[in-house]
Amino acid sequence: MKLLIISSAPLIVSEKNWKAYSPYAKELEIWQHNSKEIMFCCPIWTDDRGLLSTALPFNIDEINKLIEFKSTSFYSALKSIFAVIINLLKIFKAMKTADHIHLRCPGNVGLLGCIVQLFFPKKKKSAKYAGNWDPNAKQPLSYKLQRWILSNTFLTKNMTVLVYGEWPNQTKNVKPFFTASYSENDKKPVALRNFNGIVDLIFVGTLSAGKRPFYVLQLAEKLLKRGHNVRLKFFGEGPERAKLQDYIHLNNLTESVFLLGNKGKEEIKSAYQTSHFLILPSQSEGWPKVVAEAMFWGCLPIATPISCVANMIGTDRGGLLKLDLDKDCELIENLMVNFDVYNQKSENAMNWSRFYTLEKFDAEIKKLLVK
Repeated sequence: MKLLIISSAPLIVSEKNWKAYSPYAKELEIWQHNSKEIMFCCPIWTDDRGLLSTALPFNIDEINKLIEFKSTSFYSALKSIFAVIINLLKIFKAMKTADHIHLRCPGNVGLLGCIVQLFFPKKKKSAKYAGNWDPNAKQPLSYKLQRWILSNTFLTKNMTVLVYGEWPNQTKNVKPFFTASYSENDKKPVALRNFNGIVDLIFVGTLSAGKRPFYVLQLAEKLLKRGHNVRLKFFGEGPERAKLQDYIHLNNLTESVFLLGNKGKEEIKSAYQTSHFLILPSQSEGWPKVVAEAMFWGCLPIATPISCVANMIGTDRGGLLKLDLDKDCELIENLMVNFDVYNQKSENAMNWSRFYTLEKFDAEIKKLLVK
């Protein structure tokens, strides 16, 4: 079975083998070993441009290089027309030879794939919508168009659309799905936390405005001012780093707040295992892997109720941010003083997350491809 993956996510040139964004690479490995041949339609980068990348542990049978495009100015819009035409032709040609077409949405390339797949109603297809599928979410027009095409069973045939979260009034081809980071072998016991010493808060992700790392910093500062012995560690890099660094120094927080940059999987896992809270006040998410990963190790997530986050956390597996410093501070304080409540939520979070293992993900992908 020849699997075609169409994605805006780049493949990165490497001396020995191709590389890709690390979480994406792990997922690609599972898709690949459930197919006989794998080919791509995607952009190609000659270096990782600061992206946390990993070598792909398999050979790629065919790569159709797509042209990256933007339309932020008149000149770039003109260039985009040329890029779109070339990309459409390449995607069409690749789809003709594929047995299973897999789209990665939303994104510019995903939109082109959504359009071209209409001409192949008899081919087996799947799409992973990695963004927010919430019908009421504010999203770009191109995202809404992709959602409409994918869920329109009159236009789109033989398609299974994998989305994060369970949403009402969906078409029959829309299937709630998940992402996994850990295997059955990772289900190791976790020591109970206590609040007798330092209370560790962590942020894991890109230091970008959309992830609101500055709000996490303000929340930690508020807790410190209220007399709590908290320590905040940021894992990740991004454009907000300088702003965070300046604030930390100007407000004498250097002994309580640490910018640790990008770290490997094992170091992040260790942080999950020993920290009390993961704080994630994102503006937008699909399936936030860091929330599921923290839950796997009993680190309680405190996050904004966007996309499927409210489903993941529920009422007894963490806390939902209101983006009000006083109220969010009180939420964490209540968990800190109610030790039994914290530990019960921590255990509930672990039990929920440990259901979604790599083995289960593998089995679901296999069923999708042999369907």
